[in-house]
This record gives sequence, structure tokens and C-alpha cells, in this order.
Amino acid sequence: YAAAKAGVVGMSKSLGLEIAARGVPVNCVAPGFVDTAMTRALNEQQRARILSAIPAARLGSGDEVAACVAFLGSDQAAYITGQPIHVNGGMAMV
Repeated sequence: YAAAKAGVVGMSKSLGLEIAARGVPVNCVAPGFVDTAMTRALNEQQRARILSAIPAARLGSGDEVAACVAFLGSDQAAYITGQPIHVNGGMAMV
């Protein structure tokens, strides 16, 4: 997982730099723990440990991740390129 994530981030930065002058932004979205069937299957101890590491004290929703992706595809995000966007309730800050 870590190697794949680093590869996607590196590719986004490299490609973002390469084609920025063409007006094509390239970014990647790095979701944290999202409320899915997989996270609902966690036991209470696992869930508590995860939630304790998230400053927002909750799991994200698929809609929140989708909203980030929609924003990045909009004209309002045209000046953002080569960036990993963390949608994780602050977990990456801890």
C-alpha cells in the first residue's frame, strides 16, 4: 500500500509539473478511513483505535471524498496541480 501510494503521489507531482503549462491540472486524492462495509466490519476495539487517531473523531463519507474529486475537476481548482489532497479528518496531521 505505501509503495503504491507513493507512486501515485510521485506520478501526480511529475505529471502536474510536466503539463501545467497546458492548463491541465493533475492531482490525487488520498482518502482516510471512510464509512464502508469494510470499516463497519471492524470490531469496537479496532474502530476505537482508528477514531482516536482522527482529530475529527469520525469516519469520512464516500460523499465527502466524491465532493473533493468533483471540486478538483472543476474550474475553481484550475490553479491546484501536483498535489495529494488528503480527505481524512486531519489524520495525516497527527
